[in-house]
Amino acid sequence: MSTSKIGLLSLTALVFSSMVGSGVFSLPQNMAAVANGSALLFAWLITGVGIIFLAISLLHLTRQRPDLDGGIYNYAREGFGDLIGFCSAWGYWLCTTVGIVGYVVIAFSAVGMFTDTPEHTYFGEGNTLYALIGSSIFVWLVHWLVSRGIKEAALVNLLATIAKIVPLVVFILFSFVAFKLELFKLNFLDTSLQMPVWQQVRDVMLITLWVFTGIEGAVVLSSRAKRRNDIGKATLLGVLLALGFYVMVTVLSYGINTRAEIAGMHNPSMASILAQLIGLPGTIVITLGLIISVSSSYLSWTLFATEIPFLAAKNGAFPKSFLKTNTNNVPITSLWLTSIVVQLSLIAVCFFNKNYTQLLLISSVMILLPYFLVSAFYLKESARHKRGKHIFIAGIATLYAVWLLYAAGLSLLLLSGILYLLGLVIYFYSRYSVKRGNTEKLLND
Repeated sequence: MSTSKIGLLSLTALVFSSMVGSGVFSLPQNMAAVANGSALLFAWLITGVGIIFLAISLLHLTRQRPDLDGGIYNYAREGFGDLIGFCSAWGYWLCTTVGIVGYVVIAFSAVGMFTDTPEHTYFGEGNTLYALIGSSIFVWLVHWLVSRGIKEAALVNLLATIAKIVPLVVFILFSFVAFKLELFKLNFLDTSLQMPVWQQVRDVMLITLWVFTGIEGAVVLSSRAKRRNDIGKATLLGVLLALGFYVMVTVLSYGINTRAEIAGMHNPSMASILAQLIGLPGTIVITLGLIISVSSSYLSWTLFATEIPFLAAKNGAFPKSFLKTNTNNVPITSLWLTSIVVQLSLIAVCFFNKNYTQLLLISSVMILLPYFLVSAFYLKESARHKRGKHIFIAGIATLYAVWLLYAAGLSLLLLSGILYLLGLVIYFYSRYSVKRGNTEKLLND
């Protein structure tokens, strides 16, 4: 049985890779469509503080409660009971599993930029028959890779993460050289959106709401870490690295084109900007980077989706069948379920793309409850031990988590509540099975 553990570098790569997927390549256009330069900087300041405090919360929790592995589930269970713990695990698993389908769709949509012609569409928007065949092969290759061992999959992700950083660095270097301070000042004071700065800030933060999902990656795989202290370090390093790239990509873009010009670009807008600077090679570099990026993000999230049901099953929140591992110590039932759900979703994308997009949006909101529960548990623990510094950190993190829930909007929260209710069927079945098993054991004894 494989007992290999994951080191600091691979853990950091998992955190970074899970956060930096496809979104970064479209951020310039997404931001420019809703905000001028001043709103952009102010929104990044608020987001940066909030996400760093959330990362610090995770760092301290891993050290204060080393007895709790897979924090997204166990922190919620320890702080607020078995049912809340299950909801955290269920929401996280569903968000992860349904969400990673989007990575595969985007990857093959990007492949279509090289293969499709006006006369022949092979991959289109990632929802053609050819895309379905290609994405299905990819899904089961990743399934095979993960089944070979968590550490081995993490190592492949590390190499892919290094590869995805290259096009980001290329973009930043050329953008820095081409950056015009006068143009940035013009965008900084731009009033063409005709809306208050605070409204622009809120709209930007609705975008940043999603770009940091994955911050918890090292915590989810905490039982696989080589050293306990690496978990918090990897979380903070991954967040700081991602935040740095996000800020540079968006801010530098405002010094190359006017806000209105960037807002009118097709996505991935990074490709349009780099093509403007160095021609066709710019488009190729960013498109290849996009394919590598979403592929490595898919691998990262598959690892998380495989681990959470396994941890929840240890406490009877998920059926005991999820406790099964293969000879490489991989939770094989979780892996099979995740891959099958992804495969079925890809089939649905091929025929019902619009319905899938709505489901993806709803499921993405479900990850916000686990984030809130983590920060709330840290606040509860800090208050119980009367640690002033930690109460302050936890308070800021909790406020940021509450903001994320507010920003998501009531309608999406209510719709995601339906998916939580469906999950309760699994919870009560699991609890009943555990209770029945204990009763039978007592009778046999």
